[in-house]
Amino acid sequence: MTAPVPHDSYASLRIPNYRWYVMSLMLMTIATHIQGVVVAWQVYAVTHDALSLGLIGLAEALPFIATALYAGHVVDRSDRRRVMLSALWVLLAATIVLLVLTLRGGPAVWPFYVVIFVTGIARSFLMPARTALGAELVPRELYPNAVAWRSSTWQFAAVLGPAAGGMLYGFAGPAVSYAVDAGLLVAGIVALGRVHHARRVIAAAGASVRESLAEGIRWVRSQPIVLGAMTLDLFSVLFGGATALLPIFAADILHVGPQGLGVLRAAPAAGAVVMSVVIAHAPPMQRAGRSLLVSVALFGVCMIGFGISRTFWLSIVLLVASGMVDTVSVVVRSTLLQVLTPEALLGRVSAVNAIFIGSSNEVGEFESGVTARLLGAVRSVVLGGMATLGVVGLTAWRVPSLRRLGEMN
Repeated sequence: MTAPVPHDSYASLRIPNYRWYVMSLMLMTIATHIQGVVVAWQVYAVTHDALSLGLIGLAEALPFIATALYAGHVVDRSDRRRVMLSALWVLLAATIVLLVLTLRGGPAVWPFYVVIFVTGIARSFLMPARTALGAELVPRELYPNAVAWRSSTWQFAAVLGPAAGGMLYGFAGPAVSYAVDAGLLVAGIVALGRVHHARRVIAAAGASVRESLAEGIRWVRSQPIVLGAMTLDLFSVLFGGATALLPIFAADILHVGPQGLGVLRAAPAAGAVVMSVVIAHAPPMQRAGRSLLVSVALFGVCMIGFGISRTFWLSIVLLVASGMVDTVSVVVRSTLLQVLTPEALLGRVSAVNAIFIGSSNEVGEFESGVTARLLGAVRSVVLGGMATLGVVGLTAWRVPSLRRLGEMN
């Protein structure tokens, strides 16, 4: 009888190309989160309007949604590393433009929306390329471990980035913040340049763009578990996210300033780092479907608690808890996507997933801004958390195969 192979918690990180990939991911994520904090605080400082914060998300989401499917088509027919590098160069150029706008001064906020619009296009190519490239760098049997470490790295950067952004803005000003942001993006480009690999699968070039995109969409529609997981995350983020309104809570409700905003933005990611490391060291998850549904429900509960909290430390605790439970959802969904999707379709399916997940953050920010404008920030967050609980119940009823999902192989 063959002895069982011991679980290696660091298996994916032992692959040099994957280590450079993870390093690049960390650097670019820190940079984008610094930028998010600084742009939000600059815009709110000028407008003092919740809707203006929502418009930041909309300015990024609209071009993202419009180009994501085509971006997936490109990713499946191109060198995925080169697509990532091209997107990062665009993000670097956008950061330099934000720096120039800041140095020139002036009260207008519309140029910031234009720059964010351009970053939305770049992100539509970056996200599917990043997912597909990560899957190419490790064997399929290591996907769960690789996803856990990728998630923990991203979340660690999402802790450090907002905190650094808040501190840099509060103590050094927006210009220094953008300069640091640009330096991190350059370092991320250099790290990604150290990744060397050969494409394992290239999608056939015979089909038209329309047929290629339709193939990816048909595959997602034929997989109720994948579609159910995407839909669950889409609506939970759309209704339950409070990120866009954090400047209002920091400035007008909790009264903690830009430094406090950085801590609030970092808190969910801090919880996510802890949970990601736990998952990476654990064996494959049992009863993944039920864990997914419970984690999203708990996320909604945390959002309700955050909305009614008036104490800074309690708000931080609730945001940390929301990050912990949200990570379970991220790892389950990401692992399903990479394990079940044929490699030749991974770019297009990742693009569909990016529309469901990536754009839902920005559309959710717009929804939060509109709702906060009409009902107030507190009611917006509380009602969003309640809507998330309703989405969980509906998904559990309509997609029983997701609810019964067992061990992920």
